[in-house]
Amino acid sequence: MEITTVNDVKLLIALLVPLIGTLGVMFMGKNENVREGVSSAASVILLLLVASMVPAVLEGKVLVYHMFTVFNGIEGVTDPLTIKLRADGMSMIFALVASSLWTIAVYYSMGYMRAHQEHAQTRFNACFALAIFGAIGVAFADNLFTMYLFYEVVSVCTYPLVAHAQDKDGYNGAQKYIVYLTTTAKLFLLPALILIYVITGTLDFPTNISDGLFTDGLSSGNIQNWTVIMLYIFCLFGFAKNGVMPFHHWLPGAMVAPTPVSALLHAVAVVKVGVFCTTRTMLYVFGVDTMHALNLGIPTAYFVGFTVIAASVLALSKNNLKERLAYSTISQLSYIILGVALLTPAGIDGGLIHIVNHAFSKITLFFCAGAIMIAHHKKDISQMGGLGKSMPITFACFFIASLSMIGAPPVAGFVTKWNLLVGSIQAHQMGILLILIASTMLNVGYFAPITYKAFFGKRPEGETYQGIQEAPLSMLIPIMIACTISVLIGIFPNFMMQFVKAVTG
Repeated sequence: MEITTVNDVKLLIALLVPLIGTLGVMFMGKNENVREGVSSAASVILLLLVASMVPAVLEGKVLVYHMFTVFNGIEGVTDPLTIKLRADGMSMIFALVASSLWTIAVYYSMGYMRAHQEHAQTRFNACFALAIFGAIGVAFADNLFTMYLFYEVVSVCTYPLVAHAQDKDGYNGAQKYIVYLTTTAKLFLLPALILIYVITGTLDFPTNISDGLFTDGLSSGNIQNWTVIMLYIFCLFGFAKNGVMPFHHWLPGAMVAPTPVSALLHAVAVVKVGVFCTTRTMLYVFGVDTMHALNLGIPTAYFVGFTVIAASVLALSKNNLKERLAYSTISQLSYIILGVALLTPAGIDGGLIHIVNHAFSKITLFFCAGAIMIAHHKKDISQMGGLGKSMPITFACFFIASLSMIGAPPVAGFVTKWNLLVGSIQAHQMGILLILIASTMLNVGYFAPITYKAFFGKRPEGETYQGIQEAPLSMLIPIMIACTISVLIGIFPNFMMQFVKAVTG
């Protein structure tokens, strides 16, 4: 498909919508209904703007918008350093996820925050919108420099959300969160960006995933292999939001935040920003050919494969529902990197589509955890015996979303697992195949008992059935919508796969 570049101001407008929404929330903070109306309106407008770009991208166009130039570069040596936006196939994968889930999360948050009578709701909504601003900036970044800036925006804007409770646990979790993410970015990512710019003369993403920034320098002998390998490792660890061990401890610690924040962290913005930046860098900075030439792919797949298994084993030991879901997220994120690292068509397809599949399924699971806490004040799995009879819709949705995490048809996760299994066979990596099979069994091990206990387990001593007691409809409806979408994108995966195919060709 021939690729044409088109200047489109809609990219800038889409970036500004959540920023304007933030200002609206702050100015209307005293009026609860107006404040939430601003949040919901901004989320819908953003979704419509992103959706309006879909036809052009599917036609093979790359939409771009140059915001401003930071550094003019050295003539004949380096390209200008710019803040520039770009919408291509890979951008649309993340932008569609972030914008659509923000819309659902806004309505869920309204119900949760009111039912739980949370304090500082204006600050919460403002920071939530700012986090989406950062996520959209990452999605539409046209170069590493722009992506890095918005990556840091996400870190800063989500810190108050993690510390929302303003108690000892909240501050400790937030401190760990910000220290991990900013330290890794400054120690690994920023030096890597500077060296890449000095060595290659550019930070702009190419249009083809085969053409890495280092390709010409490696073929001419101007760049040493060890230098590229070092920069690759720095980027892998620098984007610590990807949850790869050993830089994963911030993620379970952030579970002290309110459930809508956990959903934001795990499905909409933070961790998805991490894996999107990681895979974008793997494919568009280093490129498939360079990764093949330097044998970077398969070692990466095995390295993150350890995270897949270890995090799943740790999830088995967690009694707190949100903690179990947190370790599940750590494991599931590595599926995305593992698939891309296989460097096979099916592997890359499976990795990239899991950005979408995991997002809708995991946000459903966290929404369910919040509904359980609001309706019955339960956080621990051991206390959820028989609760499925009181919350049949919530636990039915939880069961369906957990099937997606396991990889069972017809839910979205099956599309991921199938492509990853095929990709491991294409790469002739039986070890990766065994990792995927073992992780699937572990997925069953830590998800199935929750649903079984809820529907068939005994109630805790002293509790009796009081009839159906679901969370408020303002929370229940978003749960059902997210759950339904996770099924639909499993049955009809072709729409999102179009954008994946636009990346892989």
